[in-house]
Amino acid sequence: MVLALDRRVEQDGGMDLGGAERPTVARLALSDFRSYAALDVRLDARPVVLTGLNGAGKTNLLEAVSLLSPGRGLRRARLAELDRVGGQSFAIAARLQTALGAVELGTGRVQVGERERRAVHVDGVAAASQTALADHLAVLWLTPAMDRLFLEGAGERRRFLDRLVLAADPGHAARVADYGKALQERSRLLKAGRREPAWLAALERRAVAAGVAIAVARRQSVRALQTVLATNPGRFPRPDLGLAGDLEGWLEHTPALDVEQRFAEGLAAGRREDAASGTTGLGPHRSDLLVHDPVTGAPARQCSTGQQKAFLISIVLAEARHRAATGGRLPLLLLDEIAAHLDVERRGDLFAELLELGSQAWLTGTDASIFQPLADRAQWFSIRNSKLSCHDPA
Repeated sequence: MVLALDRRVEQDGGMDLGGAERPTVARLALSDFRSYAALDVRLDARPVVLTGLNGAGKTNLLEAVSLLSPGRGLRRARLAELDRVGGQSFAIAARLQTALGAVELGTGRVQVGERERRAVHVDGVAAASQTALADHLAVLWLTPAMDRLFLEGAGERRRFLDRLVLAADPGHAARVADYGKALQERSRLLKAGRREPAWLAALERRAVAAGVAIAVARRQSVRALQTVLATNPGRFPRPDLGLAGDLEGWLEHTPALDVEQRFAEGLAAGRREDAASGTTGLGPHRSDLLVHDPVTGAPARQCSTGQQKAFLISIVLAEARHRAATGGRLPLLLLDEIAAHLDVERRGDLFAELLELGSQAWLTGTDASIFQPLADRAQWFSIRNSKLSCHDPA
């Protein structure tokens, strides 16, 4: 059952969003989520600092917030893994304060026969899919696992880029989902030896329409980020960004309609080879985000760990600055153990940028003193055994 908040609870009348484009989680409630049997906390628009020992439940709380957006959250966990051990199906509810007033979001795992799915409610009404969440909130995150983003395969970088695109384009999630479903169904038919031209052509048309739109959106996002990094680089080292991929390369010199035709022809010509390999050899699912040091030209994977982390932070902050500059909706920022590998100066730079942006940021760490520069400009919570208590930074 999807958890819903009691509307009779009073609104936080003193909340200062600092601008109509800054959505804020004003209240968060959890039921049987990970290590949390129950949680109900009220918040304001300031940064949220969560401190506690390892295993206290800090990352679990960030994961719950990440599920207020489409996708599998910051850990990419299966639904059943999110249920508390010994508990029932998890549920998450949030009151989101927006420029148009309060919005109630709810999500949780529901079982339908032998199948499970993630249900979503918006203002108490069941949504057709979780992509409806993107109409109300964008969420970006950085976690310790992402410190290896430039060393892992291209898939992780594509997911990172798609999350950035989603911050500006709520429809991107639906296109990515539709593209993936079309390719899966095409692969299933090819694997079964069913090569009916009409069926395959219909699936390929779906994949082409969604795939070209995905490639276009990614190119626009990378170009916008590159412009922000060049004109307003912020306090962190500025990386150079690019895209590698067949469709992205074609779009450099070819109109989108012609790219659709070329993509469709490529899929049709590759059916036999794709049937043998069990994969699809052409499409935006094979693209890669390129990140380089602008000074040395070295790819990010060859840079130091500190530089790689600084590049990631710079990219995420650039997306938030871009949303602010264009009058768009600022994303929530979830920064798990973000200060662990930053020196004192870089931490100060990060805190200053977060305060300037005004986006609600959630930061975790084991040492509260690291966040001391935020002082009363943040709201502080100590977590122990998945229980929150207000923390006085003084």
